[in-house]
Amino acid sequence: MKIGITYDLQSDYLKEGFTKEEAAEFDKEDTIDAIDNTLKGLGYETVRIGNVKELTRCLANNQKWDLVFNICEGMYGIGREAQVPALLDAWNIPYVFSGPLTLSLTLDKAKTKRVIRDAGIPTAEFFVVEKPEDIEKVKIKFPLFAKPLAEGTGKGIYAGSVINNIEQLKERCLLLLSKFKQPVLVEKYLSGREFTVGVIGSGLSARSAGVMEIVLNNKAEQGVYSFHNKDNYLELVNYHLAEEKIAKECEKVALDAWRILNCVDGGRVDVRYDDNGICSFIEVNPLAGLHPVHSDLPILSRLQGVDYHQLMGMIMEAAIERLKTEGRIK
Repeated sequence: MKIGITYDLQSDYLKEGFTKEEAAEFDKEDTIDAIDNTLKGLGYETVRIGNVKELTRCLANNQKWDLVFNICEGMYGIGREAQVPALLDAWNIPYVFSGPLTLSLTLDKAKTKRVIRDAGIPTAEFFVVEKPEDIEKVKIKFPLFAKPLAEGTGKGIYAGSVINNIEQLKERCLLLLSKFKQPVLVEKYLSGREFTVGVIGSGLSARSAGVMEIVLNNKAEQGVYSFHNKDNYLELVNYHLAEEKIAKECEKVALDAWRILNCVDGGRVDVRYDDNGICSFIEVNPLAGLHPVHSDLPILSRLQGVDYHQLMGMIMEAAIERLKTEGRIK
């Protein structure tokens, strides 16, 4: 089977003048090397395609693949993660990971939370600040938490993201509105323990790949799994598998969210406990990081005794099973 690999290379964007934070969601060369070499080790023929512009050129030149392994995040627009799967759908080329509707929805954290809330899955109370005048309309009790509406990898999340009064709320929202040029999601701050749940598969076949607690040490920015903490996780963060009772609660929330959002093949769901000890949905990662050492999904897999080769094999098996069921591949 010939597999094309679509991805955004961080170094390409840094060369164009984007900052490290702006390019934080994009992959480094060693991630692409690991994915490529592992797919080859699993018996697939691979072709590196690159980003959405490179994919467009390849399609225009009639290049073909049996399947595309897609981890493109995109740079522009609320549908940036959906651009590659939408193109592949137009050319009727099957691919690994979620489709354009899911990726457009889940990048918008507020719309995602509305779907989650309407499905009866616990999530924190929230409000969207689209312009400075909206700040006064926030009626949620402090403490609050503020982050950009459509970013990942901890972008826009700092120590000051936990907000205790109206002055801090104004300062934080104005900063985020100015810096990221997008609305700000303001939520009731969840003060309890934070976990991430790995998921493999789709629909009723989706299953937990492990539940990992994120524990910040004394040197870390406290209360938030921030961009700084993620970038310096070796010095600032400890990871532990969840105890059985907690793991089951986290898995219930994660799998319910994964299925209602129609995520497929593999990824992560982040959850956190509130003041009342209720496990609540934070956000979903349908295009989870796949660096073999540093990304959360491979980290929690290792804690489970599953190495990178096995993890990638599980993702590919889940994708091929789904695509056969859908009649997309034989």
